[in-house]
Parts: sequence; C-alpha cells; structure tokens
Amino acid sequence: MTSFLEAWRHRPTHRQVWSLAMPMMLSNLTVPLVALVDSTVAGHLPQTQDLGAVTVGSAVYALPVWSLGFLRMGTTGFAAQAMGSGDNSALRTVQAQALLLAAVLGVLIGALMVPVLPWLVGQMHSTPLMTGRALDYLHLRLLGLPAALLNYALAGWFIGAQRARTTLTLLLVTNIVNITLNLLFVLGFGWGVPGIALASVAGEWCGAIYGLWRTQQVVRHLDGHIDWQAMRGWDHWRPLLMVNRDIFLRTIALEAVFFSLSLLGARLGDATVSANALLFNGLMLTAFCLDGFANAVEALCGHAIGAGDQQALRRALVVAGGWALIGSLAYALLFGLGGHLFINLQTNLPEVREVAYSYLPWLTALPVIGVWSYLLDGLFIGATRAREMRDGMLVSVMFYGLLLWLTRGLGNHGLWLAFIAFMAMRGLSLAWLGLRIRQRRAWVM
Repeated sequence: MTSFLEAWRHRPTHRQVWSLAMPMMLSNLTVPLVALVDSTVAGHLPQTQDLGAVTVGSAVYALPVWSLGFLRMGTTGFAAQAMGSGDNSALRTVQAQALLLAAVLGVLIGALMVPVLPWLVGQMHSTPLMTGRALDYLHLRLLGLPAALLNYALAGWFIGAQRARTTLTLLLVTNIVNITLNLLFVLGFGWGVPGIALASVAGEWCGAIYGLWRTQQVVRHLDGHIDWQAMRGWDHWRPLLMVNRDIFLRTIALEAVFFSLSLLGARLGDATVSANALLFNGLMLTAFCLDGFANAVEALCGHAIGAGDQQALRRALVVAGGWALIGSLAYALLFGLGGHLFINLQTNLPEVREVAYSYLPWLTALPVIGVWSYLLDGLFIGATRAREMRDGMLVSVMFYGLLLWLTRGLGNHGLWLAFIAFMAMRGLSLAWLGLRIRQRRAWVM
C-alpha cells in the first residue's frame, strides 16, 4: 500500500499521463465526426441509394483498415522502448520499418481487394443500383489505403516517442481536409458518391504527407542513423513481424465477438437489435476517454521498460489506472442517472426506447468492468508482449462462446451477460499473465 500511495503521489507522472491521454481523447473524438459528416452529406443526395452505397462501401473498406491496426500498436511499443533506452538509431529504424511495412501492405492488400469487391458488396444483399454505386465508391476509396496505413504507422511512432499532440494534429489534418472537401466536392461541385470517396482519399494522403513532414522535423534533431544493413536481414524484422502477427490474430478474434453480437442480436427482432446498437454507442463513448489512458500506458510503460526503470513502470500503471478508474466510475454514474436521456437523444421510437431501457443496467456496469482490459492492453503493447495479448484474447473468446451456449435461453440478457463476462475475462486473463511475468521479474530486464 505504501508503494502504491508513493506512486500515486508522484506529480510528474500525473502530468505525463495527462499530456499523453488528453490529445488521444481528442483524437478519438474526431473519428465519429468524420463518419457523421459522410453520412450527412450522403443523406442529402437525391437518391436514397447514395446513402446506402456510402454505408456499405465504408463497412467494406473498414475491414482491411481495422484488421491492420497492428501497424499502430506494434510500432508504439518498439518506439517507446527505443526512446526509453536512449537509442536514437533504433528509434529511427523502427520508424523506417513501420513505414515500409505500411506502404507494402497498403499497395498489396489494395490490389488483392479489387477482384473480390463485387463478392464482398454482394454479401450486403443490396440492390443492383446501390451495389454499383458502392463499387464506384470503393474503387476510388482504395486509392487511399496506403495512406491510411501510413497514418497508422506514423501515429504509433509518435505515441511511442511521447508526441501525442502530433498524433492529434495528424488526425485533425486528415479529418479537416476530408470534411472540407466533402462539402466542396458534393455540395459545391455535385460529384455525388465519388466526391465523398475522393474527399476521404485526399484527407488520408494529406494526413500522411503532413505526418511524414513532421517525422522529418523530429528526426532532424536526433543523432544516430537508420540501420539499413540490419534491415536487410530477417532477424531484424522478425520481432516486429511476430508482434504484428499476434496483434492481428488478437484483432480478428475481437472482431469475431462484435460480429457475433450483431448477428445474434438481429435474430432477436428489429427492436432488440436497434436497442443494442444504441447501447453500444455508449460503449464507444467510454472508449474515447478510457483509450486515452491506455495510450498513455503504452508510451510510458514502453519507455520505462526500455530504460530499465521498474519504479517508473509502477508509477505509470498506478497513475493511469487511478485516473481510468475515476473515469469509468464517472461513466457508470452518467449511464446510471442519465441512461434514459442518453437513449431518448438517439431515438424517438417508443418500442426501441422501452427495450433499451430494460438493458441499461448492463451498460452501467460495462465501463467499470471493461476499463481494466483497455489499460492492460496498453501495458502489453508498450512491452511488445503481443503473444500474451493474443493468448488472453483467445481464452476470453472461448469463455464468451461457452457462456453464449449456456445462456442461449435468456435472450438478449444472455447476450449481454456473455459480453460483460468476456470483457471481465479479458482483464482477468491479462492480469494473471502480467502477474506471472512479474513473478519472473521479466517486465524490466
């Protein structure tokens, strides 16, 4: 308890946590804003198929982008450890590796997706006209895939280098260009659905160009050099690729859980699936805040591990964990007292409202239960221990599947019980793995 209080009272760590967490919270808030503008602009086009085409196209485009999020997470840990050890050559090399990997994957996966786009869009069972417009959208949208992945790598490197404000600026450039050109191309020039796609592509490339320019400014002040000779060998790529492989598998498993929630919820009726969608918006709202503290943990814990500083590692976990707990309790209070208002702001359909009200207790409990999985993900990302993250996720998914089967007679309450238990198991499994690593004194070598 004494060491815990000493860590909590360390004011410099509080300042470090907030200097990293706040920009990331603001960055997260820009994501739904862009989606809102896209749907709003498409919703004002003359044909109803236009909005559907953008919705379907965005969902298909999100598949490779979200699945390749390991480019951000994997880069953060290696960059944070290189910075903590004071090895500027390693910091430069990590950046070069991440950008090269992002560029290659962006071109390769973009090319591979083109022939399968008709099949992917066909799975949405849209009308022929909507399908045609969605394909037009996607053929243009894929031009921005390399830039989107470069932005992941750039954001991960900036977070690891404790430059979260630059990450915020990178996302602001991307999203402001996207929003501005959306209005210009669609409402000004009348380009319709292709205009929405081109605005998104331009935003992603402007963000990537800005990010590359900022990296040049940062590395100009660093000594050392990129180890091109080492990058030619497999041994230098193996750690990054292995970490990214495990994070990718972990992400696919997580996607499977959310897909199953949508699929099983849809079988319970239109009102139930609509109510669940409103409640899961509450989950996304909590993630905007709590993920900011997880990002701070990634950078600070990775830095402490790279520096071999056990005390700094403890301080980062205690301070970020304390603030994340306070944030989760605040969200629980918000949903507990204002849950009905939160639902009412999203819909005026009486049937959907009544169904959503009955499941509000699950949403109220979710922030306090889920916060620990976010924080511990940050610790393992900063430590580049993706294998343990993968194993913890797979155990949690199997536990979730077992509970789904056991509670199949409870309807939507069974679905929510299984999901809450899945979030709890994510935290518990990572905590158990973390304690085992601590017992071996292996967090800080």
